[in-house]
Parts: sequence; structure tokens; C-alpha cells
Amino acid sequence: MEMLLSGNEALARGVYEYGGEFASAYPGTPSTEILQTIAQFFKDEIYAEWAINEKVALEVAVGASYGGARAIAAMKHVGVNVAADPLMSLTYTGVGAGLILVSADDPSLHSSQNEQDNRCYGKFASIPVLEPSDSQEAKDFVGAAFEISERFDTPVMLRVTTRISHSKGIVTIGERSTAERGGFERNIEKYVMVPAHAIKRHKLVIERLENLKEFAEQTPLNRIEWNDREVGIVTGSIAYQHAREALPGASILKLGLGYPLPMKKIADFASKVGRLFVVEELEPFYEEQIAAAGITVEGKKFFSNFLELDVDRVRDGFIEAGVLEPAAKAPTSAAEPEQVLPRPPVLCPGCPHRGMLVSLRNAKVLTTGDIGCYTLGALPPLSQIDTCLCMGASIGHTFGIEKAGKTGKPVVALIGDSTFLHSGITALASAVYNRTRSTYIIVDNRITAMTGGQDHPGTARTLMGEKTHAIDLVRLVKALGVEHVRVVDPYDLEETSAALREEIERDAPSVIITNRPCMLFPKKIAQAPYAVDAAVCTACGACFRVGCPSISASSETNEKGRPKAQIDASTCTGCTICAQVCPADAIGPAAAE
Repeated sequence: MEMLLSGNEALARGVYEYGGEFASAYPGTPSTEILQTIAQFFKDEIYAEWAINEKVALEVAVGASYGGARAIAAMKHVGVNVAADPLMSLTYTGVGAGLILVSADDPSLHSSQNEQDNRCYGKFASIPVLEPSDSQEAKDFVGAAFEISERFDTPVMLRVTTRISHSKGIVTIGERSTAERGGFERNIEKYVMVPAHAIKRHKLVIERLENLKEFAEQTPLNRIEWNDREVGIVTGSIAYQHAREALPGASILKLGLGYPLPMKKIADFASKVGRLFVVEELEPFYEEQIAAAGITVEGKKFFSNFLELDVDRVRDGFIEAGVLEPAAKAPTSAAEPEQVLPRPPVLCPGCPHRGMLVSLRNAKVLTTGDIGCYTLGALPPLSQIDTCLCMGASIGHTFGIEKAGKTGKPVVALIGDSTFLHSGITALASAVYNRTRSTYIIVDNRITAMTGGQDHPGTARTLMGEKTHAIDLVRLVKALGVEHVRVVDPYDLEETSAALREEIERDAPSVIITNRPCMLFPKKIAQAPYAVDAAVCTACGACFRVGCPSISASSETNEKGRPKAQIDASTCTGCTICAQVCPADAIGPAAAE
């Protein structure tokens, strides 16, 4: 049987087919659909959960592995940074049942703050890295990863990229296969990483890596496709597809096991081709290791480490290298692209973050931001997010800027509910402990919105749909030592602005929590739409500055030729923010049809 599956769906199917029993993750594009697929289709066989962050996701997956269940922890590439603490010692302890760490990298930063190449983590941690190049391999490599994990007593990184995760391909479907395994086997020297044990385990890690290198030479995961031997290409992951299409006549050494490399096979391959190239996205990970082995190789000189590759970029690289003639660039029959106005991402109509951002802008404060929908407030016309680094950093930024004491104006932190639970709790505890005097805002829309509306420990529902305890943010913040905590309605600009003024002036730490849910999840929330009375509108532009996509310029103008506003009733949610900022009272409920 065959099915059309995305890489993420195929990977989830692989966890099912190859006897996976436990899956944990923190949602993050491009990895999110892996756990959602498991929870939707395989929840009777596989336990799946959203963890509070990636570190916890890996730790609980490790526990499941120790306990005898094949397990995965899935996350986007920057999530592995959060999980790196347990990962670097996990490589010493090894596993119980098979354990896979899925790293979904994001070349070209489609939804991320950097382009890091997590193959480097494989080398750093001395663990094998598998790199599927399509949906079929995404499924099949799960089975290979579990087998390698158990054979070599090691966690295995299964590295996908955005194009692998989200592209669809035909996948051959199989049946679920399981094996009887015992539970946790007590072994203090293996699982308790005190220094005396760790030093012995490190020696085993070194020996394991040597065994993996020999395995890399023999495994069919690394294969040679012989064609014209004038040019040989070493490649893997999605770059394999680009290279094969750009230069179909070349011989290719396709790497499915991207670390450790099969250096003997590569050397033999190199000796049988005229010129050896490496085609890989992002860092020269293969290239540097091959060159270090004394093998003449070309790569990043022609294939950039900036942004993801595609067929045209690879073809251009071979033209620059003199392998292809310029005329070899494939002609296109497509029409010239139409010139359209840019469409930058914006907060949704009715987004509860908009009222807080407008209030912050009116308060003329410096706002340290975080990872979430509200980061879009950095863009015009709101332009009110001044920093954004990583999950939870807004709180540390505000405290650090406060202590630097050189800004000349108040500084506040803005962080979402899911992000606060992920990484903000410890940051706020530290700031309060160290006697902060700043204001910290938690915009609680009761969902993990930017990645598609996933639940978290504050929503009272698990990934598998079970009702559970919901964290009370007010009680939590007070337990951290914040005495001044208030909840505001971000749709009420007067209330929100007054709370901001009072708390910013307070000589003590304070937290403001908003109380409006995301207007999209779990279902769209909309009141009666609003409309602009063109006869009253003065074209002052105040409503344009709230950044709502439902508001646009109309064909009517004032005496100075400035356009008046109009509201798209089909997208307006009736949040009233525009009506509250209109000095002419020209905006009100639309007349019923």
C-alpha cells in the first residue's frame, strides 16, 4: 500500500511501524506535525505528549528508553540547544530501548531566528546522524535509527530540514512490528553520571564511535550511484535531490548516515572520479572532514553556506566550477513573476496582543520581546519590540538593561504564556531574587499560537486530548516572589494603559497578565464587525497605526487628499481597538444587513 505523506507524517508513521511506544516534543516549526500525527492516528499504540520545553522532552524520552520503550524526542533545530544539557551526558549513559532525537533544521529561516546546522551536534556529542532525503526515507530511517541505537547503545539524531518535513512524496506503508523488552535494568555505573562513572563511560563513547565508523563503511544507508566519472558528488539530505537534478549524469555518493562519515568509501569514490564535489546545505560539514582526511574536494567555494539550496543554485555552482556551460541552465516556460505589493506577516485581526502593543507604544517604553506571535509587533506600524533573541530571553534582557541603567526610559519585558512556561519561569525567579524593579508582561492567549495552536501546561488539555491541571499563572508568579500582579483585558486600552503606567512607576517588581485567548484557537472568536463612517472619518490615520489587516485605505479622501479608512467586515472580529484609538469617533458597530 502507498500513501502520499509529508516527511513529518512519514516519520510519525515510521515511529508506529518500527515499534515506537513513546514520543515527546515541544512544538516548533518545522517539526510540529510529527507529534500531532502520532497523537491523531497512533495514540492507541504510542503515548505522545507536549513537554514544557525541549530539555524536558528529551529527558522524559530518555526515561522511557531506560524503561524499555522505543522513544523519540522531536524538536526544531534551536530546540536542540535547549536539550543540549541532557544530550551531552546521554551520549555517555547510552540508552535502554532505541532512542531517537529528531532535529528539524530550518535553512533559509522560514520560521526561525537562525540557520544553525545541527549535524554539528552529532560530531559534538559523538552520536550518529541520519539524514533522509525524501518522505520514504523519513519513514525508513526511523527503523534504521532504532536499530543503530540499540546495536551501539547510543542516542541517534534523525536530522530533517524544512523541505523534507513539509514536502510530500509517495511512501510504501507497512505493518507495525514490535518486540518484547524488559523494563528498567538497574546499572548504577551506566546510568549515574558521577565523575568516577563518567570517565569510564567516555572511553566507551570513543570506542563506540570507532565501531560506528566501521559500520558507516558497510551500511546501505550510504550508497554510490555510478554514472559519468568525470564528476563525483558527495551529498545527502535534500541536497541530494537538487544535485541529482542539476547534474543528472554525475556519479553520486549519497550519505544517509551523515556522521560518522565513511571515509574509506569516500576516498575510494574520490580515486575513481575526475573531480570531487560536496553539495550540502549550510555548513561545510562533510567537506571539512573530507579535506581533513587529505582528499582533494571542492564545495562551499561554489555552493553557498547561506540559505537553503535549490536546483538552480546548485546548477549555478556547477557552472561557476566549469562543469556546466552557462547555456546548460534549464530554460523556463513560466511567465515572468507578477510584481505585487509586499505582504509582511502581521498579527491576525482581533489578536489580543495588539491592544498591549498599542498601549506599550503609547507609554513610550523600551520593550524586550520574545519568541511568539507578538514578535510581529517589531514591524511597522506598531514597531514596539526592541529585542528578540531566544525563548525566555525577554525577562533577562529587561533585568540586564535595568541594571545597566543607561536607557533613560522604562524597560518592560513582553513574553507569551507558552514561552513563559518554557523558559521564563527561571528567568523571572532570578530577576526577583536579584531585586529587580521592572515590569514583566505575560500575554496569555492560552495556547501555543504561532506554531498552530498546540496545548501546553496552562491550557488544561494534553496533546492526546485528556483533561488535566492547568497552571495558574497568577499563583505561579506570586510564588516566585512577585507581590504586585494584576490581570488586564488587552482589548480595553484605557485599563491596559492605566495598569502599565502604574506598574512602570512602581519601585518594585511587578507582573501584568493579559486575559484574552487567541482568537483563532481552538476556534475563531469573532463579535459583530465594525465599520468606518466615511462622513465622520477625518483621514487622520490613527486606525492604520494599530496594524490590523482588516483596516485599509478607501477610495475616499479628505480635503488634503489623504485616504480615509475602511474595514473589511469579512475579517473584522469586532475587537474594538480601532474604535478606541479613533479621535473622531468614526468607527462603530457595522449596521446589520
